[in-house]
Amino acid sequence: MASASRFSEEEFQKACAELQHLQVSGWELPVVTSVVKVYQRPLKKLTGLHEYKVSGIVRSPPDLLADVYMDLEYRKQWDQYVQELREIKVDGEEAVYWQMKYPFPMSNRDCVYVRQRRELNFEGQKVHVILAQSISVPWFSEKSGMIRVKQYKQSLAIQSYDSWRSEVFMYYFNNPGGQIPFWILNNFTKVRSQKAAGGVKVNTGHMLVHLPGPPM
Repeated sequence: MASASRFSEEEFQKACAELQHLQVSGWELPVVTSVVKVYQRPLKKLTGLHEYKVSGIVRSPPDLLADVYMDLEYRKQWDQYVQELREIKVDGEEAVYWQMKYPFPMSNRDCVYVRQRRELNFEGQKVHVILAQSISVPWFSEKSGMIRVKQYKQSLAIQSYDSWRSEVFMYYFNNPGGQIPFWILNNFTKVRSQKAAGGVKVNTGHMLVHLPGPPM
């Protein structure tokens, strides 16, 4: 996990605040299910790209949900877009190398990112927060035929809703890079969701978020 210097205290506090007081004025709401709501907002400076917020109640206790979310081996099982996913060392700290499959005719993408998990007390509630962001690693060269994702940012905050469910907030953005025709990009980023293995998958094309239920 990342050192404390990678993420500020303000970033952790902001994730907690959004969990308890969701700020979605000006955001679209393209997906509403019995479990989650997915909000999106276009980025003015990056035509065709959106940032996302996910909010909902998930059938897992907070500790388990946070543990599962950090489990890279488990992600390989449910995320069909994973080509390669593993931990690497960057300047003595743990980072993650993530290679993603993209549909033809687009090139696959990869990304190097750091993440940090903390437990905070926010307004009297225990909140699990996981932050992640892409980093530049000059010595970890880009692979031939692959496009490096250089802008990726994610925050996840989880707190108890009752004895067996969690309240969840997530923010997500990445810029896949490359020259993607707008008609392909727009089709690929249509938000869709589905229930899976007692949890929920939210797929925006650029991301596949799994909010798992308890192990079956």
